Amino acid sequence: MLEITLLPARSDNYIFLGHDPATGFRFVVDPADAEPVWAALAGQRLDAILNTHHHGDHVGGNLALKDATGCTIIGPAADRDRIPGIDRAVADGDTVMLGSLAAQVMDVPGHTRGHIAYYAAAAQALFCGDTMFALGCGRLFEGTPAQMWAALTRFRALPDATRVYCAHEYTESNLRFAEHLLPGDPALAAYGAEIRAKRAHGLPTVPALIGVERAASPFLRADEAGMAARLGLPPGSDAVTIFAEIRSRKDRF
Repeated sequence: MLEITLLPARSDNYIFLGHDPATGFRFVVDPADAEPVWAALAGQRLDAILNTHHHGDHVGGNLALKDATGCTIIGPAADRDRIPGIDRAVADGDTVMLGSLAAQVMDVPGHTRGHIAYYAAAAQALFCGDTMFALGCGRLFEGTPAQMWAALTRFRALPDATRVYCAHEYTESNLRFAEHLLPGDPALAAYGAEIRAKRAHGLPTVPALIGVERAASPFLRADEAGMAARLGLPPGSDAVTIFAEIRSRKDRF
């Protein structure tokens, strides 16, 4: 129902080029640069840019692509002043049509103050920017642990088969941290073997699957029974405190 192409950019970014075959609608998510998009479009039209947040490695190609194609730039209302060329500002609960497919906007601040995600349920696709990564989550540059934990719990409630289109290939680094934090964890061991096999063959680990991430990622398991004890935190520590400790340890890893 929705064709999605991964376009590697810069050192570890992914840009996502989407195409709805039913209507011919084409969109790009978080264009770090215009050049990879030009190459993939090969002269075909571009209808829209979806931005998740304001960082330069997510909006760097906005203006060049808009100038050349006349596409519509869609981005977070809470950050409209920092999205180059924005035409439509959206917020939690809004719907963005990707041709014949509807994507729900989710407000997920934490990495930045105005971060959003786009969830296309019919296509089982979540474009989450830098809020969530395979086995990880974004640094808290402008938000709080409570905000990021709330965002991640929204994501983990999505169906198991939801594909997570996160914007960076950070998975091997996240895997090393997760194994350090949770040695011997069976779900993590199985996922780790899959990740290492893909990277050994030069394959991307994105998209990830919500069901796999829910079982393996320490960042989605802060409220799991026994997690506080595994981290040496006091009994009864709340999930936000536990999540904050996990994020802090990753920052120092």
